[in-house]
Amino acid sequence: MPGGFPGAPGALAGPPQKKLDPDSIPSITQVIEDDRARLGGQVFSTNIRGQVPPLVTTDFTVHDQGNASPRFIRCTTYSLPCTAELAKQCQVPLASIIKPFAKLPNNETPLYVVNHGETGPIRCNRCKAYMCPYMQFIDGGRRYQCSFCNCINEVPVFYFQHLDHMGRRVDFYERPELSLGSYEFDATLDYCKNNKPPNPPAYIFMIDVSYSNIKSGLVKLICDELKTLLEKLPREDGAEASAIKVGFVTYNKVLHFYNVKSALAQPQMMVVSDTAEMFVPLLDGFLVNYQDSRAVIYNLLDQIPDMFADTSESETVFAPVIQAGVEAFKAAECSGKLFIFHSSMPTAEAPGKLKNRDDKKLVSTDKEKTLFQPQKGVYEQLSKDCVAQGCCVDLFLFPSQYLDLATMADVPSHTGGSIHKYNNFQVETDGEHFLRDLRKDLQKSLGFDAVMRVRTSTGFRATDFFGAVYMNNTTDVEMAAVDCDKAVTVEFKHDDALSEETGALIQCALLYTTIGGQRRLRIHNLSLNCTSQLSELYKCCETDSLINFFAKSAYRAILNQPVKNVSNILVNQTAHMLACYRKNCASPSAASQLILPDSMKVFPVYMNSLMKTAPLVGSTELSTDDRAHQRLSVMGMGVEDTQLQLYPRLIPLHDVDVSSEAVPAPVRCSEERLTDSGLFLLENGQSIFLWLGQASPPDLIQSLFNEPSLAHLQQGHMFTLPELDNPLSKKVRSIIGELLEKRPNSMKLQIVRQRDKPEMLFRQFLVEDKGLHGGTSYMDFLCYVHREIRQLLT
Repeated sequence: MPGGFPGAPGALAGPPQKKLDPDSIPSITQVIEDDRARLGGQVFSTNIRGQVPPLVTTDFTVHDQGNASPRFIRCTTYSLPCTAELAKQCQVPLASIIKPFAKLPNNETPLYVVNHGETGPIRCNRCKAYMCPYMQFIDGGRRYQCSFCNCINEVPVFYFQHLDHMGRRVDFYERPELSLGSYEFDATLDYCKNNKPPNPPAYIFMIDVSYSNIKSGLVKLICDELKTLLEKLPREDGAEASAIKVGFVTYNKVLHFYNVKSALAQPQMMVVSDTAEMFVPLLDGFLVNYQDSRAVIYNLLDQIPDMFADTSESETVFAPVIQAGVEAFKAAECSGKLFIFHSSMPTAEAPGKLKNRDDKKLVSTDKEKTLFQPQKGVYEQLSKDCVAQGCCVDLFLFPSQYLDLATMADVPSHTGGSIHKYNNFQVETDGEHFLRDLRKDLQKSLGFDAVMRVRTSTGFRATDFFGAVYMNNTTDVEMAAVDCDKAVTVEFKHDDALSEETGALIQCALLYTTIGGQRRLRIHNLSLNCTSQLSELYKCCETDSLINFFAKSAYRAILNQPVKNVSNILVNQTAHMLACYRKNCASPSAASQLILPDSMKVFPVYMNSLMKTAPLVGSTELSTDDRAHQRLSVMGMGVEDTQLQLYPRLIPLHDVDVSSEAVPAPVRCSEERLTDSGLFLLENGQSIFLWLGQASPPDLIQSLFNEPSLAHLQQGHMFTLPELDNPLSKKVRSIIGELLEKRPNSMKLQIVRQRDKPEMLFRQFLVEDKGLHGGTSYMDFLCYVHREIRQLLT
């Protein structure tokens, strides 16, 4: 298998094998379909310890009855092995994927906010766990035993309540912290910096006004959009207006700050040209309330494109821009977010100046890891400063060549920020795609200046954290901001035996500042089962969560070791997990049969797909920046986003029922499912394609494009569907619109014809087939893993 696995012969060795029927091997679309049929549209009540939730691809309603909703926390297994030996034997990673700000659908209750006044939240004296449904009240309700560390605590006088005949407090149902899995506490002053209530956060827009951004029309596009977008700044529930302050900076080699104080008739510009000693030249009038200063801001946004219309400056700085943001937040004593719109490698003389280090000769060597590592020094310190100030960086990049994304995106990836990239940006084809991202980013619900602690009951503990986070020590997960799409993956290890009776408890506590400037604690609790039976552990595994963990740990590992080693480890661990099941849990059967646990039967498809992703494929055809970008994006993803990224949805549209609300059921991601006369939509959360078979019926093409046949379509117009007044056009556009609405990122629609050159881009997403840049087909991978399993068993 060329480009396959080390040690794999060119073809499958041994006697000629019966060709496996592709329909007989486990299918992800089938697994998703079955779960939907079984659990779709139902209520999932969280009153049972260790129950496995429906898949992320299933629509269901959560009723919180004492455990956090799976929207907030999902686990690789809901039944932990009782001992470290068992864990080692099966090699199933024990991890939770926590998305503290996950969006809740409209039919689910938002989190209750509990206020205990001056005393603040009640917590265990020893381990500091917060009051939750697992605390045991004893001694007539005067004391409680902490379920995390077993310490006995006095109940404060104001909190005392009698117990009923079951030993439960009589006010059980009236107190969210006693009856629900997720809730919030109002934090007291001792949870605030310098014991002062925080100021509301601020957003600063920093626009690179160098030659290429002016020429492409990008600067004008941003300024025009901000006029309407600033009306929609996020605000607290029930608030009239947003409390978020706004500020504006433009820059090339030097920085321009704008005074937009409401009393001014015209905005004033102040230039800082000494980028080595960054400071903010004005305090009053830089960060303002948008409603008050609207007229001055409009004025400024109209003027910026004209001010720089004749610029010939192509050099830019970058690190000083972030530094300026940190200084501005420091001076205003607030946290906030920088929106930076930047297009080229910062080569001007200034701190953080970069040089080109893109070297294709390093691919597939032991030094390949240096391509993913950020350049040390200035940017490391910047991440630290940003996190300390609660300054999150969202980066919008518009490169036409290599810009060392691994280094430039280092700060966003440690501050809870997002990284968006638009190669060879053109307003006509990419403008709407970029603006959708900007709108989503600006309107997301989020928390600022956040610190997260994950506490566990005795016997196991959190040992590792993966995400868009900063770790100053081994326990505090710091995020300058955390939004509704960001997830932190937490790995657990045993430090003692766990008991089947008491189970295992996890409490995630997140201290943060709301968009209105209040300090709050958000608590998520989850109770899991413990088992000494491996079959029980495998039964309670969740493949989608497992693959999220493996993707993040592999993407972190390539910073320190050769990509080939990382792939080997992935294959070995896959074989090991499946061999352990076969040996200990499966009923006896012929050695030639591949036996997979029900909960993991599609695990090999995802694993093979992961190994064919850009960061893990050593191919010189892939751009270094694209590989770094994908690596960093995945680090902050939740379970649903990695699921879709690794197994795209391929939706047949040629026989869609235009009268029905429903979207057609997806088919397997393989070329074998495409038909010459078919139309297929493929999306993976990052890209979206409309594929047109070369024998597409002319009436379909007429309905969608207003052209008589496929041959009439112009290559240049392959990015949008015209708005036509017919049922098919409306239905297809509504399906695409719905997908764009649902995903965290915008996706740029690409229309490809069968056998046209751009079709190659589309084909790399058919993950069951052989990889374009190396990597085997699903079928070959399955045979390979099966052989490895048999070797392990003999």
